[in-house]
Amino acid sequence: MTPRHIDFTAEVQRSLRVLDGGVVVFDAVAGVEPQSETVWRQADDYGVPRICFVNKMDRVGADFDRTIGMIRSRLNSVPVPLQYPIGTESSYRGIVDLLTLEAKVWDTGDLGAKAEIIEIPADIRDAVDAAREAMIEAVVETDEDLMSRYLDGEEISVDELRAAIRKGTITNQIRPVFCGTSLRNKGIQPMLDAVVLYLPSPIDIPPVRGTNPDTEEVVLRHASDDEPFSALVFKIVTDPYVGRLSYFRVYSGMLETGQRVHNTTSDKKERIGVVLRMHAAKREEIKKVQAGDIAAVLGLKNTFTGDTLSDPDKPILLEAIKFPEPVISISIEPKTNTDQDKMGIALKALSEEDPTFQVKSDPQTGQTLLYGMGELHLEVLVDRMLREFRVTANVGRPRVAYRETITRTVEKAEARFVRQSGGRGQYGHAVLKLEPQEPGSGFLFENGIVGGVIPKEFIKPIEEGVKEAMQSGVMAGYPVVDIKATLYDGSFHDVDSSEMAFKIAGSMAFKDGMQKGAPVLLEPIMSVEVVTPEDYMGDVIGNLSASRGMVEGIDLRVDGLQSIKSRVPLAQMFGYATRLRSMTQGRGTFTMEFEHYAPVTADVANEIMKAGH
Repeated sequence: MTPRHIDFTAEVQRSLRVLDGGVVVFDAVAGVEPQSETVWRQADDYGVPRICFVNKMDRVGADFDRTIGMIRSRLNSVPVPLQYPIGTESSYRGIVDLLTLEAKVWDTGDLGAKAEIIEIPADIRDAVDAAREAMIEAVVETDEDLMSRYLDGEEISVDELRAAIRKGTITNQIRPVFCGTSLRNKGIQPMLDAVVLYLPSPIDIPPVRGTNPDTEEVVLRHASDDEPFSALVFKIVTDPYVGRLSYFRVYSGMLETGQRVHNTTSDKKERIGVVLRMHAAKREEIKKVQAGDIAAVLGLKNTFTGDTLSDPDKPILLEAIKFPEPVISISIEPKTNTDQDKMGIALKALSEEDPTFQVKSDPQTGQTLLYGMGELHLEVLVDRMLREFRVTANVGRPRVAYRETITRTVEKAEARFVRQSGGRGQYGHAVLKLEPQEPGSGFLFENGIVGGVIPKEFIKPIEEGVKEAMQSGVMAGYPVVDIKATLYDGSFHDVDSSEMAFKIAGSMAFKDGMQKGAPVLLEPIMSVEVVTPEDYMGDVIGNLSASRGMVEGIDLRVDGLQSIKSRVPLAQMFGYATRLRSMTQGRGTFTMEFEHYAPVTADVANEIMKAGH
């Protein structure tokens, strides 16, 4: 896997969710870059075993040891180099395998097609011996038996070391590190061998956990063709030539063309048509897929990203893929009636492909709003709409996706919905307790009704009413987040009570509680890293501070540039690329990713509310 622009984090996350292992590629000159850190953290979240490849060893400024130090310090990991480079920068020729002490060099003429085995150069012999000793010490620390034998002075064989490295990699204790230059095809073959030697196969990883949708019991499925079929759909692609492709990973069992499967997430049946094995841009039609395979299927109409496909007789619901909420929006209006229809088709297809892209309608203006992860994300999606779907439209300026929440507990938020207009009336009465939650924790609803004060069939409508009310808060109409609502009292009428009446009562009670809970506006805070020559550092820091930013640290990079880390509200980052170019004469660069939501000050909140109206 390679770092992507943070706006397209969904691509990385859904890949990590279904991978058994990965190769993380680092630049030998730049070392660990900000987006590498982001991808690494996501891989940690999913527990994906990794090996590391330090690329571009032939570039000026390449430093293998420095990159390993950055993996250790910035990624809080345990890198274990299994190779030592022969030469560096323009003199880079090959590697020494620290396990076998075999030196390999590649000829420039045949683009690395054949490796030549040579004696270890005398000028690096001592460094190789020291590196091998350090490697062995790091490896034996992962195994008590090997550690004991090593301390007793016993020789540990290469096969035993390989087995320990494989085990340590799969359990995420260590990260084997290799080096080379992919452009010149040097060091690539040993790295590919390492994928086979050290990364897990499907049977090496624990069985996948899911729940039985009928009983809600935990179910385990092993990576075996003999187990009932289970798979996770992790990507949808609309192909202009073949139609809608659903990519899926098979966790257990087998799947054949023509077979019927159950979409456990949507509770609908699907028939498997054409199954394809994907080879980058090429496709190979196959008749069946087995446990551990990744493939794509054509024509699933009711299946989306994160859905579980399973055996109809033995259903299982796998954990869905969690995606971050979008933080920025733009408005879009089609230019003609024909464009209106085409835009609807385009937006449906694009939102099915990308779970972090959301389409909503502004209830006040009737405008269509597109929500995404950043300016570049929305630019790319709008460009695709114009090019692939040939929609002509007017696009508004980007706007921040603010949120609302409460800051204090409300013990009693009450609403009684009563309507009498001849015949049967409407009656619903709900009493809630609202509590603020930790940032990023979302919404939690708890049923605290005892003694049948409200019948069970009216509990769910109250929860639905609360969720509906959360779509627009009481301050400026932004969605409400990070709240726990506990339903603990209310009353009902034998004749007049209905699900709709209690849904409305739940919504009214929540709005009442929001007013009492000292509501605040929340804005997205971005983690920003600016890399600039030292001459412009004062201007950059001054501009970040003037943008309500907080500088958290400054590091001197190996290439003489300064790296400034800060946290800045997203509202202040629109057009920042242009400002940075102006301040640094085009020499500054920056990366930005969403960090968290934070309350805004009263004066900023007033400005936001004025602008919103």
